[in-house]
Amino acid sequence: MSAGRRTPVTGSTVVVTGANRGIGLAFVQEALAAGAAKVYAGVRDVGDVTDELVATGAEIVALDVVDRAQVQAAARTCSDATVLINNAGLFTGNRLVQADDPDAARREMEVNYFGPLETTRAFAPVISANGGGAIVNVLSVAAIAPTAFMGGYSTSKAAALYLGGIARAELEPMDVGVTSLIVGSVETRMAAHVDGQKEDPRDVARIGLKAMSRGDWTCDTDRMAIDSRARMARDPIRYERGLGKLLFVDQLVTKP
Repeated sequence: MSAGRRTPVTGSTVVVTGANRGIGLAFVQEALAAGAAKVYAGVRDVGDVTDELVATGAEIVALDVVDRAQVQAAARTCSDATVLINNAGLFTGNRLVQADDPDAARREMEVNYFGPLETTRAFAPVISANGGGAIVNVLSVAAIAPTAFMGGYSTSKAAALYLGGIARAELEPMDVGVTSLIVGSVETRMAAHVDGQKEDPRDVARIGLKAMSRGDWTCDTDRMAIDSRARMARDPIRYERGLGKLLFVDQLVTKP
């Protein structure tokens, strides 16, 4: 199988957005465990940092992905970056068409699509100037299948999936690779409303970094992601209809 640019974690300088907890924190931990030379942990509020993040020893950086000036300032601060992990995300829990909050989908698009676009624009020249490297976009099963119970989130992650492919084509001459991660249900605050089996964030981060190091364009990081892609391929109408029915259940439960 052909692959893109291979970027080892060892010796790299990594920037992680949304690093305070969950998958972002896991990427900080796993990058350091894998031998990264330095990790910058991007957070929206440097005055509200979790003890777990502080304990990693990562350098804390103010990085709100919807604040263009702050993104550009972070790119100047992290001028030695060779890897960018676009992890920051927002799920509002609203429907898309029949939304209680008609502005919810716009906020999700701002964080989940325009945020990675801003950080990619800001950091790609930095990474290229440092000899090349990689950008990793943390996406979702909801990016590859219309997921009605995550309406605005699903559409924003689908947009971010296409962002990764287009950015890859533009940035290849700059020696910057792009890896898109398709992630299932993970044990994070975002998935607190879901019962059943959920992945360990550190497992997802570990697999994601390995995919980057192999030069993978896209990586399904866990059982749910792999199974969802297979079900979409076998019978997309049945699969999408099943996802639609989840709009009307009292409690979401993942299958073992």
